[in-house]
Amino acid sequence: MSDAVWLMSTQAARPAHVPDLPGAGGGPDPDRRLAWLDALRGIGALMVALHHAAPRYLPDLSAAVQRHVNPGTYGVIVFFLVSGYIIPASLERRGSLRRFWTGRVCRLYPLLLVALAGTALLARWGPGQLREGLGERDPLSAVLAHATMLQDLLGVPNALNVLWTLSYEMAFYLLVSALFALRQHRRSAPAALGVAALGVVAGGALPAAALTRGLGSAPVIAATALGAAVALCAVASGRAPWTRAGALLGGGLAAVLVLGNGRVPPWQGLALLSLMFAGTVLYRMERGQLGRAAGTAVVGAVLAACVLSAALHLSAADAVTGGDGQRSAVRIWSVSAGLAVLTFGAAMALRRHRVPRWLAHCGVISYSVYLLHPLVLEVCDLAVPWQRHDTPLLMAAYLALLLPLCMLAHRLVELPGQRLGRLLAGPPGGLPLPRAEQRAKAPVPAPGEPA
Repeated sequence: MSDAVWLMSTQAARPAHVPDLPGAGGGPDPDRRLAWLDALRGIGALMVALHHAAPRYLPDLSAAVQRHVNPGTYGVIVFFLVSGYIIPASLERRGSLRRFWTGRVCRLYPLLLVALAGTALLARWGPGQLREGLGERDPLSAVLAHATMLQDLLGVPNALNVLWTLSYEMAFYLLVSALFALRQHRRSAPAALGVAALGVVAGGALPAAALTRGLGSAPVIAATALGAAVALCAVASGRAPWTRAGALLGGGLAAVLVLGNGRVPPWQGLALLSLMFAGTVLYRMERGQLGRAAGTAVVGAVLAACVLSAALHLSAADAVTGGDGQRSAVRIWSVSAGLAVLTFGAAMALRRHRVPRWLAHCGVISYSVYLLHPLVLEVCDLAVPWQRHDTPLLMAAYLALLLPLCMLAHRLVELPGQRLGRLLAGPPGGLPLPRAEQRAKAPVPAPGEPA
């Protein structure tokens, strides 16, 4: 799950809820123009948080809803779509892989460390425990795997159940960085279609966790940690040849892990990556770098490929979306993915309309909501047992505890991390954009505004 798109940085001179899109400061009322992305982040975070709480406090409603759609899958795909949309904007605005990765690290890791510390405390003194099997792992290997954020692609159980999505976020960042290094980052449509097609054709043949089974967990984790460290150090050097080499090393590492060592079935990992690249296609369309008809067709083709991949390769045993059997699992996955795409499309179409302030603010704190809600649920389990029938007041109490805590975490942990990232990033450097793309970074008027 970053940001899903909660993973974006913000500019110092802009209000915290405005994403760092190129030219976001230009044109009238930028808050209104960009708050739709915060609304989507808020929707995604709340759906995941409610999805995990509903079986505890609204069991009847949860069972009825999950016969048709999986709210958690829906929320995660919304995040991935928005992440695909915003990450190219962040990278191209900076024009530097060094600055981009400095921002990512300072944006992601402070709150992640807080969440992992809370998990460890609950495992020792509370009712919660690290995910099954994690305690049996070599501690050093588990720490290294989580330090890379690629633990879900390294055969290590996630310390928090939501952390698996960050592994795919990290893989996406690495792949986009490699494309940027090769000057192919604007070829979003071929990337999205290619990944989606690979899921259809090879999603059932690719082995899951093949590297870990064949080589052992510790060597794969050690090699990944070393490769990631070398790649990031090369990118941080600011020297173009080293930056390019580091980006390509990181992209190759991500591709190998997604194709040969994922925990989830390979077709699903490829489907999720293709949906992130579909978000990138929508960004290209918005920027005028891809026609609206072509962009819409590409996103539709990616969604169709994701549904076809599920129909071909999803088994009842592999289904993570619930349901009674393979056909039901395919239907639920397809409905969840389709609704996520439609939600993004509707928000994009209505982006010039004013967004409810409370929903935009949920987007601001969405990374905290996403990472901290499992801990809040475990604390709540101390005092309140799982209910046999729907108890809406308990759900309201859970949200009343969760949201203020996340506001505090955003203020005390996330914002200082973002400020540190801007300080460490320093002046642009690394692998600059070509002059033509630097000119393309000029503010682009929103639809309906004068050019």
